Amino acid sequence: MSIGPDIIERLSRARADLRMGVPVVLESTPSVMILAAETLSPARLQNVRCLPGRAVLAITARRAETLKARAYDGDLARVVLPADASLDWIRGIADPAGDLMTPMKGPLACDRDGDATAHRAALQLVKSARLLPAAVVIQVEEGPAFAANHGLTCLPVRETLPVLNERSPLHPVVSARLPLEVSEAGRLHVFRPEDGGEEHYAIEIGRPDRSHPVLTRLHSACFTGDLMGSLKCDCGPQLRAALAKMGQEGHGILLYMNQEGRGIGLANKMRAYSLQDQGFDTVEANHRLGFEDDERDFRLGSDILTALGFASVRLLTNNPEKVAMMQASGIDVVDRVPLQVGENRHNQAYLATKANKSGHLL
Repeated sequence: MSIGPDIIERLSRARADLRMGVPVVLESTPSVMILAAETLSPARLQNVRCLPGRAVLAITARRAETLKARAYDGDLARVVLPADASLDWIRGIADPAGDLMTPMKGPLACDRDGDATAHRAALQLVKSARLLPAAVVIQVEEGPAFAANHGLTCLPVRETLPVLNERSPLHPVVSARLPLEVSEAGRLHVFRPEDGGEEHYAIEIGRPDRSHPVLTRLHSACFTGDLMGSLKCDCGPQLRAALAKMGQEGHGILLYMNQEGRGIGLANKMRAYSLQDQGFDTVEANHRLGFEDDERDFRLGSDILTALGFASVRLLTNNPEKVAMMQASGIDVVDRVPLQVGENRHNQAYLATKANKSGHLL
């Protein structure tokens, strides 16, 4: 019998460590120690320099493309860390905020030999911690022993990657009556993932018949638009219009998913906003940061619908990808209900990018 943490619980611990700037060891061949570039401190960088192993800065292929670095491993690049690399140099590679002011960051030498599996796991782990997708990776001898000697979390890569590539199962926590402006017959359901990540919510309007298609909105959290009334996006108006329509019809399900900023988190979303102020569109900003166009997992919505007993929906969306993902996850989308609201002079370019590059039907 073991009462110690399993791989999922250790992954959650590792995410917290990286967010605080604490290194994590990945057991592989060879084993490596990783540090998130965003939270790396001068003291820990100095400690890295004292280690005998070879250090690189792992970045995604998207970020490497911006920097004209060679992504020999396909989806990532291993930038060799110069012996005199400063913390500012590392952060300049990881964070595109100063790209236009200091565009010449190279030449950057990149590793092309050896296995990059541990580096891939490092990037996925840092990304899942909602940090910039860049990690200092240095080889260490006897990974588990090294981790034990320094009190670090140690994760076996072979067990870690499959878990990182799968979505965590969601479990209902509680539901309670919640009278709303649009309908006094409201109910809030809270779902929690096994991996300790963000909780997701379902707002049930009325008492929808589980045997019929339910009017549904799959809505990603947007602090700036939903709560602050930001004019840079159409999220707030879409949220309120969806709830209003459900109130008018007397039933519906609004799935409120904590996948801020297309799944990159609020801090990275604000970084993308800063890049947009420099003239880049939404997709270009995400790529410069090292992310894909959209990092969300819409399958979480289908998981919640299934748990609530629904098999078919009328989906309130302009995004064909949401329809396709629902269909692929076993939820029958019998109708796509357009939701075209919230255009203003501040978000016209943003909406045009959604239509032209992300295929939204606007």
